[in-house]
Formats: sequence, structure tokens, C-alpha cells
Amino acid sequence: MGGFFGAVSRRNCNFDVFFGTDYHSHLGTRRGGMATLTEKNGLQREIHNIENTPFRTKFENDIVELEGKSCIGCISDNDPQPLLIRSHMGSYAISMVGIIKNLEELTHRFLEHEHAHFEVMGGGKVNEVELLAMLINQQKTFEDGIRYAQQQIVGTASILILTEKGEIIAARDKLGRLPVILGKDKDGYCVSFESFAFEKMGYSYVKDLGPGEIVKITADGWETLAEPGDKMRICTFLWTYYGYPNSVYEGSNVEVSRNRNGVIMARNDMKNGGIPDVDYVCGVPDSGTAHALGYSNESGIAHGRPFIKYTPTWPRSFMPQNQTVRNQVAKMKLVPVHQLIEGKKLLFVDDSIVRGTQLLGTVNFLYSHGAREVHMRSACPPIMYGCKYLNFSSSKSEMELIARRTVDALEGKDGFDHLEEYSDGSTERGKALRQHISSSMGFSSLEYQTLKGTVESVGIDPCKLCTYCWNGRE
Repeated sequence: MGGFFGAVSRRNCNFDVFFGTDYHSHLGTRRGGMATLTEKNGLQREIHNIENTPFRTKFENDIVELEGKSCIGCISDNDPQPLLIRSHMGSYAISMVGIIKNLEELTHRFLEHEHAHFEVMGGGKVNEVELLAMLINQQKTFEDGIRYAQQQIVGTASILILTEKGEIIAARDKLGRLPVILGKDKDGYCVSFESFAFEKMGYSYVKDLGPGEIVKITADGWETLAEPGDKMRICTFLWTYYGYPNSVYEGSNVEVSRNRNGVIMARNDMKNGGIPDVDYVCGVPDSGTAHALGYSNESGIAHGRPFIKYTPTWPRSFMPQNQTVRNQVAKMKLVPVHQLIEGKKLLFVDDSIVRGTQLLGTVNFLYSHGAREVHMRSACPPIMYGCKYLNFSSSKSEMELIARRTVDALEGKDGFDHLEEYSDGSTERGKALRQHISSSMGFSSLEYQTLKGTVESVGIDPCKLCTYCWNGRE
């Protein structure tokens, strides 16, 4: 996913951006970067690998050199950024959050017809941010260039640009799949993915940028360069998993939404045969915790924490790209409380069940330490489609998704014509999917939140939510 933070002020704001960017560390695992306009040397930039060490510790020694009154920072789950670009519009730093799905097609077009060249990374891949800059530079102004880039990109791109004049140009992706939020204090303005990132530093909320909206920000104010569009499809997984509990998107708080989601799941269970007889309701930490608390409160069953996430040496930012090592790290981060496992019947709530690999290891560990029963609840419907717009649940094949694999095992490719039935736990196909996954994973029972319940828990207009990964509808 990734996240960014920028500020323009009448005072040095590099520390604001340093801390504001660090507050986005839960959104990315690979690289962090900062760029600032310094009085002495103009635009300056630093990028560090954060796979093994958090953003904050990597930039502590750089922060003085990056002192300035205009600054942007980013956490990236993909390519190194921000990049420094020199073009006919002057020099600027650029960062993006999102993914360009047609990267190879656009790259080939430039190489074939524009006589362009790119710096390549490992495997010959072009940096998405460099391609984005190339698209923007096809036009005469940043405003026109961003609009042009958004039209050409298949995927999602929210953009921050720091110009050599010290202005920040912020653009939300064309369908508002990701948030971009504007804040202010007495000395200037900031722009952020996460709302709490600027609130902690004394900035107050100004507005959410609308879909496709472009604004120019200075220390004295902001102006709209491109009005927002009418159509929004913000990613529902922000509330289910990605968003930090304190965050507010489109007026809806993440923690409140997750708690409400758990309440709805408990009510659904009561309506459809009753709550299982368990000793504790537990959340798979950390994103399942609020869901579990809602379920616990509504069901009247005590909340327990048989797993605690160990964060001092295994922070969220450390998550290697190698899947085998990722599974090992995920296992090491969860430390059991044996007294709450042995001989106990447990109901776990997870934010989602994507591939099921890590969850299978967790369940096996619970049984090996004496759990009598392990019931599982997912806070969203079965994931049937790989995300087309972001890099959540992106994979080489949709057959990596446990729900898709299960449909194939039950009915072969013909079952793909009935995915909506498989998602619905009240249908025969839906019951078969849940039973098959329960048997293969060792669950005593399994149920998913309904799509209606997921949308209801978010609490904003359903037409504004992207639910593609569950129902395949754009």
C-alpha cells in the first residue's frame, strides 16, 4: 500500500514530516523516503530500506540535513521514492501511493514512440514513480500533467509533488480509492494519508480531497487546481485491515467501524443458529482485536487474548518479501498465553482470510498447545478476486486465494460462474465452501461477515465503496 505526508510552513517543518511519515509505517514494508527544499542546496532527498529497521531509526541522522520549510515524506511498499526530477516545469520531488497496473505497456509506449529512457531496477523493472513523472511531463503544467497521467494509468495513483518554489501539489487518485487529507496549523498546511498523523502534531482538519481533486498548498493557504469528480470508490479494506485504528476516512473512524463490524457478525451468528459455546472471543492481533471486542460485547462472551503481538523487535515495518520468511516472522511475532489456550474453546475473529497460510500455522499451534476447539470468523466476505486497483491481495494468480482454490476443489472451473452463491453462507454452495475450508484448516466452525454487514459497518454511502475483491463489481 504505502502512505505519504507533506508540509509547507513559515517555520522549519522537517520534523513534522519526519514524525508524520513515521506514523504511516503500518502501510508499507520496503522503503522510506524524504525530500525537502533547503535554503542552501535546493531540493534534497534521502531514501532508505526499511525492511529490517523502522523508518524512524533510518532517518534520525538525516533529519538535520533535510531541514526546510517545505518537505514531503513517504513509506513505500514498492519502489524507491520520492524521486527528484528535472523537466520543462522546473525541478521537483515526486511521490505516489498506489500501483500502476499497466506499467509495462506504458513503458513500452515511451520506449517505442518517444525515444525515452529509464533507469532500471533489479530485473529490468522501471520505477513506477519515474514513469508517473514521465507522464506528467508530457503536458505544460502540473495540473494538466497529473490529469493526463490519471487518464493513462490503469490502477491507482495519489500524488505529492514538491516544487522548487516550495509549493506542494497534492492529487487524490481519480476514483478516490485512497484518502488524501488536508490539515493546518498557525504556521502552514500539511497533507497526509492518515488523519491522526497530523492531529498528533497540532494540525487541525481542513478537508478530505475529493476523487481526482488537485490542490496547490503554500504556507499561506491552498487553492484547488482541479475540482473533484462525482464518482468515488474508496477501498473498503481501509476500515477492515489497512487503516490504523485512530484514522478517519470520509468521516468514518476505523476503530468504531471494526467494533460495529464485530457486533453485526455476532448478531448474524445469533440469527443463523446461535453463538458457539466458547470460553473466549479473541482477535487475531492487531487488526482483528476491535472486531473481536464488538463480537464479545454483543454476544456476552468474555474477550480473551491468547496471543500477544511482540512489537519491540518485530515491528510492523519488518516484513520481508520472501513468503517463507514472512510466514516465519508472522509466527515469531505472536507470543502465546498458554493459560488462555490449554483446554479452552476459542472463537477467533480475523480481519480477513486471504491465502490462509499464516492462519493455518496459528490454528495448528493452538491445537498443539491444548486448545479444545478453534472457531473462526472473518470480518469480511470470502475474497474471490485479486485486487485490480491497489496491491492488496494482488497475486500472480487468483488461485492463491483460499476461497478460489476451494471453489475449484469443489466444482472445478464451472464453479467460478457461481461465486456469488459461494460467498453467501445461506446457500448450499456457500455452506460447502465453509465446510471445506473448516476441514482443511482445522476450524471447529467458520463464518464470514456478509457484504451487507461489511458495508454497514463502514457507515458511508455504499455507492462510494470499492468492493471488487468480494463481488468483482467495478
